[in-house]
Amino acid sequence: MVGGVPEPQASVVVYTDGACIRNPGPGGWAWAVSEELYASGCDPATTNQRMELRAVLEALTFFASGPVRVVSDSTYVVNCFRQRWWVLWRAKAWRNAKGEQVANQDLWRPLVSLVVDERAGEIELEWVKGHATSAGNNLADQLATEAARLQRPARAG
Repeated sequence: MVGGVPEPQASVVVYTDGACIRNPGPGGWAWAVSEELYASGCDPATTNQRMELRAVLEALTFFASGPVRVVSDSTYVVNCFRQRWWVLWRAKAWRNAKGEQVANQDLWRPLVSLVVDERAGEIELEWVKGHATSAGNNLADQLATEAARLQRPARAG
């Protein structure tokens, strides 16, 4: 506390990534805070986009309260919130601008609910260029790729 006012809680920074061997094909997702705190999982038949979404959902489930900054190389995930795609989807009963069903609704619906409704103001999504200089993104990519290749989850911390 400073002067009787509680200090704002620092955000957890979590990097997320999804991977797929062939698309569709065997996939993996991962989130990582550090080499000591991470998780990954797999799906034998999926797509890269599904694994990107799953990684964010799993991270936010693990960090169930408090501010979280999710760093992702997925424009699919980040732009949904930056460009507010979810507003149109909800208004059109989960149909896109073409009138088609939004793909991956089973993952989008709970993710949008978490970010927009349940934890509004607590979750920030940030885009980072993949396979570049971000150590956190590279770690998440390595974990997701390994989960996809081995079809075996991993966890530390």
